[in-house]
Amino acid sequence: MSKDPEQLYQERLNRYVTAMRNGMPDRVPVRPFAAEITARYAGFTCQEVTHDYRKAFEAVLRCCRDFDWDAAVPNMVYVWTGLTQAAGLRYYGVPGIDVDADVCFQYREPAEAEAFMKREEYDELIADPTRFLYETWLPRVSGEVHVGGYRSKVSLVKSAMAMLDYFHAFGPQVERMRRECGTVSAICGMLKAPLDILADKLRGYIGLAFDLKEIPDKVLAACQALMPHLGHLALTSADPTRTVPIPIWMHRGCTPFISKEHFETIYWPTLKPIVEALWRQGNQVLFYAEGKWDAHLERFAELPAGSIIYHIDRGNPYRTHEILGRKFCLSGGVPNTLLALSAPEEVRAHCRNLIATIGAEGGYILDAGAIMQNDIRIENLRAMTDAAKEFGIYRSPSSPTPALPQPLPATPASAPPWPLPPVPPGVCLPFPDSLQAAVRGDLGLVRRVWDEVEGFAYLYIWHLVLSF
Repeated sequence: MSKDPEQLYQERLNRYVTAMRNGMPDRVPVRPFAAEITARYAGFTCQEVTHDYRKAFEAVLRCCRDFDWDAAVPNMVYVWTGLTQAAGLRYYGVPGIDVDADVCFQYREPAEAEAFMKREEYDELIADPTRFLYETWLPRVSGEVHVGGYRSKVSLVKSAMAMLDYFHAFGPQVERMRRECGTVSAICGMLKAPLDILADKLRGYIGLAFDLKEIPDKVLAACQALMPHLGHLALTSADPTRTVPIPIWMHRGCTPFISKEHFETIYWPTLKPIVEALWRQGNQVLFYAEGKWDAHLERFAELPAGSIIYHIDRGNPYRTHEILGRKFCLSGGVPNTLLALSAPEEVRAHCRNLIATIGAEGGYILDAGAIMQNDIRIENLRAMTDAAKEFGIYRSPSSPTPALPQPLPATPASAPPWPLPPVPPGVCLPFPDSLQAAVRGDLGLVRRVWDEVEGFAYLYIWHLVLSF
């Protein structure tokens, strides 16, 4: 008799969490970060899963059900272009509109002269990042807000409501994965390094490259100004049970984008404190190290044991295991080129070797090196999945299943390791003195609700920068 979804879910949750805590579960878990490949499998186009998140959700469910994955992302395509169109964001090429219907969505980086933040505006960003995003950045990135008047107001309202609708849909999707498929939601929350925000959404890579050489002190000050906000967003969006990790998508801090000097003096000093602060609250961070980060492995080894899961993309899996494997769980290591171009037998052999080496003592999760788009061969995705079940067994299925690891302990809340700005994270406009003087009843109640509603406007603009 086959197991019911809840029994499967508990087994898979135990397997996944045990591996993330660098332990040895019953077998190697499989956690594919599968994006547009889910559309191919489910018979949808890229346009369908990118522009209609409900179809993206359905594609994930079909894959979870048919492949028996241990954990998956509820929607790895993630960027809902219905929302980005409502906001009028200029930096996306939308499948079926700007590119062909079966081409993945495209990120359009502006030319240096058209960067969304000008070099002379660093001081404005540093003084109040949230205000800068609303007053300067948003009108530049939005073709709707830019025009002003009626269209601008409608764009703000409909894109904010679309974001609320989209984020609220993730809860039911996670429940469907559990109830219908017995699959664990792999991640929760969002984090990026301050320097990546500058490179991805503000100065652009070319502009930032010149800034790092010519005004590095301003770049550092800007990253320091972004730290409290990125830490706040990560902590407030984290799994409340502290079971699954917060992902950080690491883009421009690796070889060859920035020098080791700039990594040491700017990138790492403004990211490491955030990760350590999250760990003190009992939250692991999944370092999704896109590209090749071998030059910085020793720095990552400075983090507290167990605080991260390190994902291998183009780095050397064996060197990574040598330096980080004793302290942290590792994941990935299956090249996307192998999954796209090779035969299933080659994929199977590569996975077998990874399991026998970096996964031999537990603390390993099988996955592709990078997010899987629609160039991945479905038979290779299946070969990777099956390899964990064939070669990744650590103990007999009849062995007693150990209890699920307890939530990570959190230390009592303490002041964050950075100075709080005049306008603290979580609000756009501080509670006004005039209203405080006018309150006749419970001032604490009025102030609490003010801050809660302020939080909606704060989350809207920061998630445009961070998530879309």
